[in-house]
Amino acid sequence: MLDLTYAIGDIHGCSDALTRLLARIDEHRGARPARIVCLGDYVDRGPDSAGVIRILRERAAREPGRLICLRGNHEQMMLDAYHQALAAPVWLANGGRETLASFGIADPEAIPHPVLTWISELPTVHEDALRYYVHAGFRPGHRGIDPDIAARLWIREPFLRASFDFGKHVLHGHTPQRSGQPDCHAYRTNLDTACVFGGTLTAGILEPDHPAPCGFLQVYRDARA
Repeated sequence: MLDLTYAIGDIHGCSDALTRLLARIDEHRGARPARIVCLGDYVDRGPDSAGVIRILRERAAREPGRLICLRGNHEQMMLDAYHQALAAPVWLANGGRETLASFGIADPEAIPHPVLTWISELPTVHEDALRYYVHAGFRPGHRGIDPDIAARLWIREPFLRASFDFGKHVLHGHTPQRSGQPDCHAYRTNLDTACVFGGTLTAGILEPDHPAPCGFLQVYRDARA
């Protein structure tokens, strides 16, 4: 039996929603082997970034090779704030204060070293036979994986307005869809459905014979579904 893949959009400290979505994934996959790819932005803005990281690390330890976590721009800001004092105000103003509070600390220099190590080792892109997975996107114009790491973490335009075939379907997040629904296009699917802003947390369901999601699993931040 061929593997399923589930791609999860931006989580932003919503640990309860993540727990419920992972349960939905486990129920949906049944006995089928499955891989989960998280598209980044585990921290900031929401109430429990520390819990999100703990859940992901524990799941990865239980199922080696079955959970792939990518780095998002908010993880990058967190790393930058730890290593460069001048970067800290930007991170704190963009949700970093909530992240520090979830760890019970007030200073970026007090972030636990195992957490920093985990974040620093996260890749910024993943691919399988049919798809590219990235936090923000790629610069249009060249097929394949964009070598520019900053673009992978931060790009919006011209990626979002361009209908460009990168050679594989691109699964990404980064740009919140306040509708709570994924943004589906011919060559890309945006799975950031604004959970932390009152939307939903979304997992795209990816079958091994079709590049784009064949369906979606969703939960609300406030446990409505």
